[in-house]
Amino acid sequence: MQANIKHFYHKQSWTYSYVVSDPETKQCAIIDSALDFNYGTGKVSTEAADTIAAYIEAEELTVEWILETHAHADHLSGAHYLKEKLGGKIAIGEHICEVQEVFKGVFNLEKNFAVDGSQFDHLFTDREVFSIGNLKVEVLHTPGHTPACVSYLMDGLVFVGDTVFMPDAGSARCDFPGGDANALFKSVKKLLALPEQTQLYMCHDYAPEEAVVGPRWVTTVGEERAYNKHVHDGISEERFVEMRTARDEVLPMPKLILPAIQINIRAGALPEEEGNGVSYLKLPLNQF
Repeated sequence: MQANIKHFYHKQSWTYSYVVSDPETKQCAIIDSALDFNYGTGKVSTEAADTIAAYIEAEELTVEWILETHAHADHLSGAHYLKEKLGGKIAIGEHICEVQEVFKGVFNLEKNFAVDGSQFDHLFTDREVFSIGNLKVEVLHTPGHTPACVSYLMDGLVFVGDTVFMPDAGSARCDFPGGDANALFKSVKKLLALPEQTQLYMCHDYAPEEAVVGPRWVTTVGEERAYNKHVHDGISEERFVEMRTARDEVLPMPKLILPAIQINIRAGALPEEEGNGVSYLKLPLNQF
Protein backbone atom coordinates (compact mmCIF):
# COMPACT_ATOMS: atom_id res chain seq x y z
CA MET A 1 0.00 0.00 0.00
CA GLN A 2 1.28 3.48 -0.89
CA ALA A 3 1.72 5.97 1.92
CA ASN A 4 0.42 9.51 1.76
CA ILE A 5 3.28 11.93 2.46
CA LYS A 6 2.88 15.61 3.25
CA HIS A 7 5.98 17.77 3.73
CA PHE A 8 6.33 20.96 5.78
CA TYR A 9 9.27 23.37 5.43
CA HIS A 10 10.56 25.22 8.50
CA LYS A 11 12.43 28.13 6.94
CA GLN A 12 14.09 29.23 10.20
CA SER A 13 16.15 26.02 10.29
CA TRP A 14 15.85 24.76 6.68
CA THR A 15 14.13 21.69 8.13
CA TYR A 16 11.64 19.39 6.47
CA SER A 17 9.02 17.73 8.65
CA TYR A 18 6.66 15.07 7.34
CA VAL A 19 3.29 13.54 8.05
CA VAL A 20 3.17 9.98 6.73
CA SER A 21 -0.28 8.41 6.74
CA ASP A 22 -1.95 5.15 5.81
CA PRO A 23 -4.93 6.04 3.57
CA GLU A 24 -6.81 2.90 4.64
CA THR A 25 -6.65 3.25 8.44
CA LYS A 26 -6.00 7.04 8.64
CA GLN A 27 -3.18 6.34 11.12
CA CYS A 28 -0.16 8.61 10.73
CA ALA A 29 3.34 9.43 11.93
CA ILE A 30 4.98 12.83 12.28
CA ILE A 31 8.69 12.89 11.44
CA ASP A 32 11.17 15.56 12.65
CA SER A 33 8.79 18.28 13.78
CA ALA A 34 10.02 21.73 14.79
CA LEU A 35 9.21 24.58 17.14
CA ASP A 36 9.99 28.23 16.52
CA PHE A 37 12.57 29.87 18.79
CA ASN A 38 13.70 33.48 19.19
CA TYR A 39 17.22 33.40 20.60
CA GLY A 40 17.15 37.07 21.54
CA THR A 41 14.07 36.78 23.75
CA GLY A 42 14.08 33.10 24.67
CA LYS A 43 10.54 32.89 23.31
CA VAL A 44 9.37 29.45 22.17
CA SER A 45 6.36 29.44 19.84
CA THR A 46 4.41 26.72 18.08
CA GLU A 47 3.49 28.17 14.69
CA ALA A 48 5.31 25.48 12.70
CA ALA A 49 3.97 22.65 14.84
CA ASP A 50 0.45 24.08 14.71
CA THR A 51 0.58 23.99 10.90
CA ILE A 52 1.27 20.26 11.10
CA ALA A 53 -1.49 19.78 13.67
CA ALA A 54 -3.99 21.68 11.51
CA TYR A 55 -3.25 19.41 8.54
CA ILE A 56 -3.70 16.27 10.67
CA GLU A 57 -6.99 17.53 12.07
CA ALA A 58 -8.28 18.60 8.65
CA GLU A 59 -7.45 15.19 7.18
CA GLU A 60 -9.02 13.47 10.20
CA LEU A 61 -5.85 11.48 10.89
CA THR A 62 -4.89 9.74 14.12
CA VAL A 63 -1.31 10.16 15.30
CA GLU A 64 0.28 6.82 16.07
CA TRP A 65 3.95 7.85 16.16
CA ILE A 66 5.99 11.03 16.56
CA LEU A 67 9.38 10.07 15.15
CA GLU A 68 12.81 11.66 15.46
CA THR A 69 15.72 10.74 13.21
CA HIS A 70 18.16 12.07 15.84
CA ALA A 71 18.61 14.76 18.49
CA HIS A 72 18.80 17.77 16.19
CA ALA A 73 21.28 20.59 16.80
CA ASP A 74 19.62 23.19 14.57
CA HIS A 75 16.01 23.32 15.74
CA LEU A 76 13.87 22.58 18.77
CA SER A 77 11.72 19.48 18.41
CA GLY A 78 7.95 19.89 18.47
CA ALA A 79 7.46 16.26 19.58
CA HIS A 80 6.37 16.91 23.17
CA TYR A 81 3.99 19.69 22.17
CA LEU A 82 2.41 17.63 19.40
CA LYS A 83 2.01 14.60 21.66
CA GLU A 84 0.14 16.71 24.19
CA LYS A 85 -2.06 18.14 21.43
CA LEU A 86 -2.65 15.07 19.26
CA GLY A 87 -1.45 11.97 21.12
CA GLY A 88 0.95 9.35 19.76
CA LYS A 89 4.20 7.79 20.95
CA ILE A 90 7.51 9.67 20.69
CA ALA A 91 10.29 7.43 19.38
CA ILE A 92 13.98 7.68 18.48
CA GLY A 93 16.94 5.32 18.06
CA GLU A 94 18.23 3.54 21.16
CA HIS A 95 21.64 5.23 20.95
CA ILE A 96 20.06 8.47 22.18
CA CYS A 97 21.26 7.28 25.58
CA GLU A 98 24.87 7.93 24.51
CA VAL A 99 23.94 11.43 23.38
CA GLN A 100 22.12 12.14 26.65
CA GLU A 101 25.07 10.99 28.72
CA VAL A 102 27.51 13.23 26.85
CA PHE A 103 25.34 16.34 27.00
CA LYS A 104 24.30 15.81 30.60
CA GLY A 105 27.97 16.43 31.32
CA VAL A 106 28.39 19.29 28.86
CA PHE A 107 25.44 21.19 30.36
CA ASN A 108 25.90 19.93 33.93
CA LEU A 109 22.23 18.99 33.98
CA GLU A 110 20.31 18.14 37.12
CA LYS A 111 21.48 14.97 38.89
CA ASN A 112 18.16 13.22 38.31
CA PHE A 113 18.25 13.77 34.53
CA ALA A 114 17.92 10.22 33.18
CA VAL A 115 20.33 9.03 30.48
CA ASP A 116 18.34 5.89 29.69
CA GLY A 117 16.09 7.38 27.00
CA SER A 118 13.05 7.22 29.28
CA GLN A 119 11.94 10.70 28.15
CA PHE A 120 10.87 8.96 24.94
CA ASP A 121 8.04 6.44 24.67
CA HIS A 122 10.00 3.99 22.55
CA LEU A 123 13.64 3.41 21.57
CA PHE A 124 14.18 1.65 18.26
CA THR A 125 16.84 -0.98 17.68
CA ASP A 126 18.58 -1.43 14.34
CA ARG A 127 16.40 -3.31 11.83
CA GLU A 128 13.35 -3.13 14.10
CA VAL A 129 10.08 -3.18 12.16
CA PHE A 130 6.99 -1.25 13.25
CA SER A 131 3.71 -0.16 11.67
CA ILE A 132 1.91 3.05 10.80
CA GLY A 133 -1.55 1.65 10.35
CA ASN A 134 -0.99 -1.05 7.72
CA LEU A 135 2.29 0.49 6.52
CA LYS A 136 5.43 -1.40 7.50
CA VAL A 137 8.53 0.59 8.46
CA GLU A 138 12.06 -0.70 9.09
CA VAL A 139 14.47 1.26 11.26
CA LEU A 140 18.05 1.55 10.00
CA HIS A 141 20.77 2.71 12.39
CA THR A 142 22.73 5.23 10.31
CA PRO A 143 25.29 6.85 12.66
CA GLY A 144 28.04 9.27 11.81
CA HIS A 145 26.45 12.69 12.11
CA THR A 146 25.51 11.61 15.64
CA PRO A 147 25.68 8.16 17.29
CA ALA A 148 21.87 8.03 17.52
CA CYS A 149 20.91 8.76 13.91
CA VAL A 150 18.34 6.46 12.33
CA SER A 151 16.57 6.34 8.98
CA TYR A 152 13.04 5.06 8.39
CA LEU A 153 12.70 2.68 5.44
CA MET A 154 9.32 2.01 3.83
CA ASP A 155 8.33 0.44 0.53
CA GLY A 156 10.40 2.31 -2.04
CA LEU A 157 11.37 5.27 0.14
CA VAL A 158 13.48 6.29 3.13
CA PHE A 159 13.37 9.23 5.53
CA VAL A 160 17.11 9.77 5.93
CA GLY A 161 17.41 12.47 8.60
CA ASP A 162 20.88 14.01 8.31
CA THR A 163 22.55 10.86 6.97
CA VAL A 164 22.84 12.38 3.51
CA PHE A 165 21.80 15.67 1.88
CA MET A 166 20.72 16.65 -1.61
CA PRO A 167 23.47 16.05 -4.19
CA ASP A 168 24.53 19.71 -4.29
CA ALA A 169 24.80 19.87 -0.47
CA GLY A 170 26.64 16.60 0.02
CA SER A 171 26.79 15.33 3.58
CA ALA A 172 26.32 16.34 7.20
CA ARG A 173 29.05 17.37 9.59
CA CYS A 174 30.60 14.79 11.90
CA ASP A 175 32.30 16.95 14.54
CA PHE A 176 29.58 16.87 17.21
CA PRO A 177 30.33 14.67 20.25
CA GLY A 178 30.15 11.06 19.11
CA GLY A 179 30.22 12.00 15.43
CA ASP A 180 32.37 9.86 13.16
CA ALA A 181 33.14 10.46 9.48
CA ASN A 182 34.04 6.81 8.86
CA ALA A 183 30.71 5.74 10.34
CA LEU A 184 28.84 8.31 8.24
CA PHE A 185 30.45 7.05 5.04
CA LYS A 186 29.34 3.50 5.86
CA SER A 187 25.83 4.70 6.73
CA VAL A 188 25.48 6.58 3.43
CA LYS A 189 26.70 3.56 1.50
CA LYS A 190 24.12 1.41 3.32
CA LEU A 191 21.39 3.69 2.00
CA LEU A 192 22.89 3.96 -1.48
CA ALA A 193 22.93 0.15 -1.76
CA LEU A 194 19.13 0.27 -1.99
CA PRO A 195 17.53 0.09 -5.48
CA GLU A 196 18.33 3.16 -7.59
CA GLN A 197 14.69 4.26 -7.81
CA THR A 198 14.34 4.38 -4.01
CA GLN A 199 13.25 7.86 -2.94
CA LEU A 200 15.24 9.60 -0.19
CA TYR A 201 13.33 12.19 1.83
CA MET A 202 15.58 14.89 3.27
CA CYS A 203 15.51 16.45 6.72
CA HIS A 204 17.16 19.62 5.35
CA ASP A 205 17.96 21.46 2.18
CA TYR A 206 20.13 24.55 2.02
CA ALA A 207 19.28 26.01 -1.39
CA PRO A 208 21.15 29.31 -1.91
CA GLU A 209 19.06 32.46 -2.21
CA GLU A 210 19.96 32.81 -5.89
CA ALA A 211 18.98 29.25 -6.76
CA VAL A 212 16.56 28.90 -9.66
CA VAL A 213 14.96 25.89 -7.97
CA GLY A 214 14.02 26.36 -4.31
CA PRO A 215 14.66 23.90 -1.50
CA ARG A 216 14.01 20.27 -2.43
CA TRP A 217 12.90 17.51 -0.11
CA VAL A 218 13.25 14.33 -2.15
CA THR A 219 15.83 12.73 -4.39
CA THR A 220 16.69 9.14 -5.36
CA VAL A 221 19.45 6.66 -4.68
CA GLY A 222 20.41 6.84 -8.34
CA GLU A 223 20.70 10.62 -8.30
CA GLU A 224 22.82 10.55 -5.16
CA ARG A 225 25.15 7.88 -6.52
CA ALA A 226 25.66 9.87 -9.72
CA TYR A 227 25.83 13.45 -8.45
CA ASN A 228 26.31 13.78 -4.67
CA LYS A 229 29.34 16.02 -4.40
CA HIS A 230 30.74 14.22 -1.33
CA VAL A 231 29.76 10.56 -1.71
CA HIS A 232 29.05 9.81 -5.37
CA ASP A 233 30.20 6.50 -6.80
CA GLY A 234 33.97 6.30 -6.93
CA ILE A 235 34.66 8.31 -3.76
CA SER A 236 36.70 6.22 -1.33
CA GLU A 237 36.13 6.19 2.41
CA GLU A 238 39.61 7.62 2.97
CA ARG A 239 38.99 10.52 0.59
CA PHE A 240 35.58 11.22 2.15
CA VAL A 241 36.94 11.24 5.70
CA GLU A 242 39.77 13.57 4.72
CA MET A 243 37.33 15.98 3.05
CA ARG A 244 34.76 15.79 5.86
CA THR A 245 37.35 16.36 8.60
CA ALA A 246 38.88 19.37 6.87
CA ARG A 247 35.46 20.87 6.16
CA ASP A 248 34.19 20.38 9.70
CA GLU A 249 37.19 22.20 11.15
CA VAL A 250 36.05 25.49 9.60
CA LEU A 251 32.27 25.21 9.96
CA PRO A 252 30.63 27.47 12.54
CA MET A 253 28.44 25.85 15.18
CA PRO A 254 24.70 25.84 14.40
CA LYS A 255 23.06 28.96 15.80
CA LEU A 256 20.57 27.03 17.92
CA ILE A 257 22.76 24.14 19.06
CA LEU A 258 22.82 25.11 22.75
CA PRO A 259 19.06 25.45 23.26
CA ALA A 260 18.18 22.73 20.74
CA ILE A 261 20.23 19.94 22.29
CA GLN A 262 18.94 20.66 25.80
CA ILE A 263 15.34 20.42 24.57
CA ASN A 264 15.76 17.57 22.13
CA ILE A 265 17.42 15.11 24.52
CA ARG A 266 14.25 15.63 26.61
CA ALA A 267 12.05 14.52 23.67
CA GLY A 268 11.07 18.12 23.01
CA ALA A 269 10.03 18.97 26.56
CA LEU A 270 11.19 22.15 28.27
CA PRO A 271 13.21 21.81 31.49
CA GLU A 272 11.10 21.72 34.63
CA GLU A 273 9.94 25.11 35.83
CA GLU A 274 11.88 26.53 38.75
CA GLY A 275 10.42 28.09 41.88
CA ASN A 276 9.43 31.25 40.02
CA GLY A 277 7.46 29.32 37.39
CA VAL A 278 10.04 29.87 34.63
CA SER A 279 12.01 27.23 32.67
CA TYR A 280 15.71 27.91 32.08
CA LEU A 281 18.34 26.68 29.64
CA LYS A 282 22.05 26.74 30.32
CA LEU A 283 24.73 28.55 28.31
CA PRO A 284 28.11 26.83 28.91
CA LEU A 285 31.03 29.20 28.37
CA ASN A 286 34.13 28.23 26.38
CA GLN A 287 32.87 24.71 25.67
CA PHE A 288 32.71 24.89 21.88
